[in-house]
Amino acid sequence: MPQTWIGRAGMALSVVLLLASMGMAGWWYSSQPGDRVQAVNGGGQVPIGGPFELVDQNGQTVTEADFAGRYMLVFFGFTYCPDVCPTALWEVTQALDMLEEAAPDKAEQVVPIFITVDPERDDSEAMKSYISHFHPSMMGLTGTPEQIANVAREYRAYYKRVDDASASTYLMDHSSFIYVMSPAGEFITSFTHQTPPEEMSSQLEKMVRS
Repeated sequence: MPQTWIGRAGMALSVVLLLASMGMAGWWYSSQPGDRVQAVNGGGQVPIGGPFELVDQNGQTVTEADFAGRYMLVFFGFTYCPDVCPTALWEVTQALDMLEEAAPDKAEQVVPIFITVDPERDDSEAMKSYISHFHPSMMGLTGTPEQIANVAREYRAYYKRVDDASASTYLMDHSSFIYVMSPAGEFITSFTHQTPPEEMSSQLEKMVRS
């Protein structure tokens, strides 16, 4: 196993252990909460993606135009997520590591983007700290509650605050799609946190044009 994988595996594990220490790892998360989640449709019937204005992990304003010409892997989640988010981002990290080895020119055209659905707690500083545990090219985007609602609506992403009297803090129920967007900002396909990194990497290598 490449050294970078070992180092990143340790960092990803530290995220899970940290969250578990906060008493949240036992909470049951459903990656697809019934009919509340709008299914991602690749047949063109439901438009996925669109314009947005958010703030990155360095406090800089970014829009969809900043990613024009590159393939985006977009995932919605939050830094206090006990399981699905670290799993999904670690799968993306491994997939991109594999793609870098197999086709480095194609890997350079892919940018992974983590958008919080919990702007109340996930400011730029929190996002920067969190994404440091994953692929070095990963972007962490936050914004005002209105900005987050707008971008989630564009991507048909579901999220909802869940207050649990037995927990020390609240959690966020959310969909777990990893959207693959073309250099023109058009939806291509989607993965989930259960997609094996090998499959993700293989599909990306076929989709990305060098």
